[in-house]
Amino acid sequence: MVHRLVNRQFIPVPIERVWEYFATPANLNEMTPPDMDFEIVSGGEPPMYAGQIIEYRVRFLPFLRSLWLTEIAHVVEGRYFVDEQRLGPYRFWYHEHIFEPADGGVWMTDRITYALPFGPLGDLVHALWVRRKLTHIFDFRRQKVIQIFGERP
Repeated sequence: MVHRLVNRQFIPVPIERVWEYFATPANLNEMTPPDMDFEIVSGGEPPMYAGQIIEYRVRFLPFLRSLWLTEIAHVVEGRYFVDEQRLGPYRFWYHEHIFEPADGGVWMTDRITYALPFGPLGDLVHALWVRRKLTHIFDFRRQKVIQIFGERP
C-alpha cells in the first residue's frame, strides 16, 4: 500500500534564507532527531543539484542502523526539490520539498509518498510503528525550524 504524509509550516524569513538552509544537505543532521544517529556518509556537498546522490546511515531501531541512498531527482532553485530513495528501508520513497513565498515569509510543504516492503506485513508495521516514527521526525523538524527561524508573529 502507498502512504502519504504532508506537513506544512510557515517560516517568517525571506525565501532566500530558507532555501539556502534546506538546500544544504549537511543541515539534515540538525533537522533529524538525535535518537536516529543520522550521518551523511558521502555526497552531501553543497550546492544541491539534480542527480546528486547522497549516502546516509540512520538508526531506525535501537539495534538496527541502515544505509539509505537518495538521489536529488529534481531541483528548481528557490522553489522545490525532490529526493527519491535509491536504496534503503522503503520499497518506495518520494519526498517533495516545496517552498512558496508568502507575505512575511515562506510556506514550506513536505509531501512524502512512500511504501514499505513485505506487503501486508509492511502495512502492519506501518500501522504499528512507521507512521508514528515519521510523525515524530517531522514534529522534531517543526520545532527545529521554529528554533532556527522563529515563529509567525
